[in-house]
Amino acid sequence: MGKVTIGDVLAQAITREEVAHDLYLKLRDKVDDAVSKDTLAFMASEEWRHKEILERYQRGELGAEALGVDKVVDGKVVEALGTPAMTEKLEHKDVFLIAAEREKASYEFYKRLAAVQPEGAIKTLFFRLAQEELGHKEKVEYLYCNAAFPQTAGG
Repeated sequence: MGKVTIGDVLAQAITREEVAHDLYLKLRDKVDDAVSKDTLAFMASEEWRHKEILERYQRGELGAEALGVDKVVDGKVVEALGTPAMTEKLEHKDVFLIAAEREKASYEFYKRLAAVQPEGAIKTLFFRLAQEELGHKEKVEYLYCNAAFPQTAGG
């Protein structure tokens, strides 16, 4: 087997973003409520944005500074609860666990890619993409908690 080039890695990352985009659109079609549909459309647009960043980096239009890095706290909700099966119709809350699992996998993918890169722009880009994916995981886990455990008038 030949050497894997950074072009190969970027192509794989772009494909993963396209698959994630399509997954969120598929999930959107499996829910009835508007909040879930809007959230999944937003998640799909975020994955498409990542794809575009990777493509621009590939063309030499962007450096590693293309993404900012925020400190993200991983609540590990999906790790504790697992991922529900994708059925024809999903409950509002379950959509967020499925999304969290996808974001976790993307975070781990970019984290592994960053770990094997030499210091430089591509390592920084992969690290920042990992942090973005972890931030998405944090958001959808938060949405899961609000959907699964709604606030009541009593407290």
